[in-house]
Amino acid sequence: MTLTFVSAFAFKAIKTALLVALPLLTAGLVTGILVSIFQAVTSIQDMSLTFIPKILVVMVTLLLILPWIMGVLIAFTAELFTNFPAYIR
Repeated sequence: MTLTFVSAFAFKAIKTALLVALPLLTAGLVTGILVSIFQAVTSIQDMSLTFIPKILVVMVTLLLILPWIMGVLIAFTAELFTNFPAYIR
């Protein structure tokens, strides 16, 4: 294993992890901003108001994009196992 291979493999792994996490993080971020704006406008400062909508939106987003996430992860794993003999050299 060369340094180039290790860095390329680490880049692929990090890229895959970010690609999978990005939709969920974006949904949580947008929901958090909207709830914060709502709290600022109405002067409601309840802590549960910030967490419950974010949790619900992230869970719904996860349910909607779970097939895509599994496809990305299965493709990455299949590539990993397919090229495994070349990796151990």
